[in-house]
Amino acid sequence: MYREYGKWWSPSLGREMEFLWFGKFGRPVMLFPTSMGRFYENEDFHLTDALADKVDRGDIQLVCVDSVDGESWYNRHVHPAVRAARHAQYDSYLRNEMIPYTFNRAQRGDLVVYGASFGAYHAANVAGRHPDLVSRAICFSGLYDVHQFLDGYWDETCYFHCPTAYIPNMNGESVGKLSRVGWVIATGEHDTLVQQNRDFSNLLWWKGIPNHSEFWGGVFGHDWPWWRENLRRFV
Repeated sequence: MYREYGKWWSPSLGREMEFLWFGKFGRPVMLFPTSMGRFYENEDFHLTDALADKVDRGDIQLVCVDSVDGESWYNRHVHPAVRAARHAQYDSYLRNEMIPYTFNRAQRGDLVVYGASFGAYHAANVAGRHPDLVSRAICFSGLYDVHQFLDGYWDETCYFHCPTAYIPNMNGESVGKLSRVGWVIATGEHDTLVQQNRDFSNLLWWKGIPNHSEFWGGVFGHDWPWWRENLRRFV
């Protein structure tokens, strides 16, 4: 499987950002790491290996992006407003740097975003905020509400990066754009976050946004073996 390491200085974040790229042809799939994970996490846990045959056939290309979770939502050493502002800069990095790079390199724009656990938050937020740029959002074992990271604080930046806050208030054209995203929400029925995933699926349906939800019977589901097994079906 073709593999390449890349990095550049991000103007949005004021720091170097690294990534891994797999494949030379096919639909681009952006893989987010889990909570505070790095760009190499999905490779270390063999998620990329589980998709190797699809990459080698030229069906898909993978871009494993880095996160700044430890500088944003998980940074308890700064005020919540600073956490939210840092995440907004990360969103700018994705929107203005990484996604355009991905489109240009893949020479196609049918982007899939994927994440599990807190990575599912990133996938859902990117798709929710930028539906013109995302054609499918695959969210496994996800968390979609950022209130727990805010110590009771709330501002406009928090609102616009909390899918469970801004999606309920969408209407008209915005709902239409989200409806064109192929949403997948899934986890095991014994996951401690299963209700949050059910609620997020129901929220989308309530807004008239179709989505495919699965709650795998009899299992925890919030771990790499289930994510590796099931992601293949959706990319």
